[in-house]
Amino acid sequence: MQLERRNFTLGLLAVGTLSAKVAFAQSSYPARPVRLIVPYPPGGGTDFFARVVGSSMAQSLGQTIVVENRPGAGSIIGAEVVSHAEPDGYTLLLGDVATYAINPSLYKKLSYDPQRDFAPISLTGRFAVVLLVNTNKLNVHSVAELVEAAKKSPGSIDYASGGIGTPFHLASELFARAAEIELHHVPYRGAAPALQDLVAGQIGLMFVDFASARSQLTTPGIKALAVASLEELAGLPHVPTMAASGYPDFEVWAWQGFVAPARTPPEIVERLRTSYLAAIQQVEVKHKLEEAGIDVRQSTPDEFASYMRDERERWGALIKKANIHAD
Repeated sequence: MQLERRNFTLGLLAVGTLSAKVAFAQSSYPARPVRLIVPYPPGGGTDFFARVVGSSMAQSLGQTIVVENRPGAGSIIGAEVVSHAEPDGYTLLLGDVATYAINPSLYKKLSYDPQRDFAPISLTGRFAVVLLVNTNKLNVHSVAELVEAAKKSPGSIDYASGGIGTPFHLASELFARAAEIELHHVPYRGAAPALQDLVAGQIGLMFVDFASARSQLTTPGIKALAVASLEELAGLPHVPTMAASGYPDFEVWAWQGFVAPARTPPEIVERLRTSYLAAIQQVEVKHKLEEAGIDVRQSTPDEFASYMRDERERWGALIKKANIHAD
């Protein structure tokens, strides 16, 4: 009996020591640089956001945030890295709508589960989506004219996207179904080469984020037919919304957000969220992001988790109806 009591006492001491170590680790966080995984190549909108915000977060955290690009497989490679990382707050992910909402329905076998493998920190931003046309290639000047042309020759109008299952592909599919028209999909390896071919007149039509599109809007022949937000964009004051063009409730955003590996302590999650909130409240940071066409956002972890669930259901239903798959 005395031996059992001694073992029990030692057990309590061990648990107490472990708890003290965990508490100390959390209170001293971060004690070394933090890795921020971006699942896309350098130079894109997500990478831009990570570097602007990460630099500011580093100041409040007192440690460097190292942005690490891990592109490939529709953001799966980067997401997989974070899903397998230690839940200690030193490896984070800036994923997007594909990472958290589209991939689970697009791929039959996915190497990570957005709901199970990540601890949400905050929704961070939304990129407005614009419907662009090259009028030299496709002579239409409004959504109504586009629909009319598509109905005259079903399947004859090509549209570009950054790849199968990307937000811009799904936006086009959503539009085609709403307008009851048939368009022909031409997937590219990323939005940048697709946009290049649109400008060159190799293809006539595509949905793309405003951050990527705005530099091309001064190119002769390139015209924004509509924006996919419910309200007009400040940067495109005379361009109608899809809703105003006859498609009520049509809304598409390319959004993104911070997560950590699942089981990351709530105190560390909150420390990171507080640091992010401090970053976006800086006038210079917010100005840079808004200039790039980013609608800066913030949320609680629970709100972000709920938003991801809603978006998974929305895009999952469309992917199933349209029989879209990337495997």
